[in-house]
Amino acid sequence: MSKSDTDWKKKLDPEQYHVLREKGTEAPGSGKYVDFYEDGMYHCAACGQALFGSDTKYESTAPGLIGWPAFSEAADKGAVKLQDDDSMGMHRTEVVCANCDSHLGHLFADDSSPNGQHYCINSVCLDFKSKK
Repeated sequence: MSKSDTDWKKKLDPEQYHVLREKGTEAPGSGKYVDFYEDGMYHCAACGQALFGSDTKYESTAPGLIGWPAFSEAADKGAVKLQDDDSMGMHRTEVVCANCDSHLGHLFADDSSPNGQHYCINSVCLDFKSKK
């Protein structure tokens, strides 16, 4: 999916643009999906791609990872892409939407996760669609 910066700025609000297109991060605990547990699917706020099922959302207890929605796995193998991120003086694994290349968050190891991996995703990057 190819859009110009001008098109993204028209589609996204300023916070969404900062996080999704400039690789920002929302403040911990501030996102609308941190303490949200309805049944459904989380989609990319930029393009609508299905990203994470509610059945993979969990409450992380890992220090430094609390305050953002946590998912143990993506909706399917093609939903997200993982890429190296060496910004901020450390190595991390960035999670981006496979459809529009928008920044979503990062993937970390997490012993509190059902499978040991933690997709730490910014709420502002997500749109939720209920199963109801």
